[in-house]
Amino acid sequence: MPAVGELWSIFGLSVVAMFNPTLLAAATVMMLLPKTKTLMLGYLLGAYLTSISLGMLVVFSLHDSASAETAHNTLSPAEDLVVGTILVIVGVALRTSRAERMSERRAERKSAKEGESKPSWPERMLGRGSARISFAVGVLLSFPGVSYLTALNRMAELDWAAAPTALLVIVFCLIQQLLLEVPLIGFAVAPEWTEKAVVRFREWLARNGRRAGAATAVVLGALLILRGLIELLA
Repeated sequence: MPAVGELWSIFGLSVVAMFNPTLLAAATVMMLLPKTKTLMLGYLLGAYLTSISLGMLVVFSLHDSASAETAHNTLSPAEDLVVGTILVIVGVALRTSRAERMSERRAERKSAKEGESKPSWPERMLGRGSARISFAVGVLLSFPGVSYLTALNRMAELDWAAAPTALLVIVFCLIQQLLLEVPLIGFAVAPEWTEKAVVRFREWLARNGRRAGAATAVVLGALLILRGLIELLA
């Protein structure tokens, strides 16, 4: 049963990793550009290369570590509490009127300087419409983050054989990239419907992005804090 609990926590972390701000921004940018399907496929292959290869390297280097039990008893709850607290603070800040006023002022300044503003490096690279360039961007922007590293540590603690451990890493990476995989599947199965859905999503995000992000951050943060407290008291 402890292994089942660890598996659920690993899959939960994969969902958290899926909402990586860099991945979300890249996916949104690619939805706004021509050749969306080509760009997403290139980025996805690059992300797979980095996340799976580095994930295998990290998890198998931790597999025989003598400090696994110590990490399980101290590091994981602390990480949950710290990351959870940060998420709750971010979520609350996004919901405050002060954040809204700051956002409005930034939007006004951006609008005033629109002619002078320059797109970010990923936006410039992805804007070229090349699968090779998006592949390189995916490689560079997909290094393991806090959620993935935490999950890799928990995978090592399971002390499974090499094959199921490798499969677990791959499944984690597949879940982590759902923001790219789902649109690509849609483009393959129902291209016209997917194009319309992308437009609707972009319009909805423009209207509700900040509120949705705030609610998600608060809920995830509260769950992480709760789990950290339970692990500390267990």
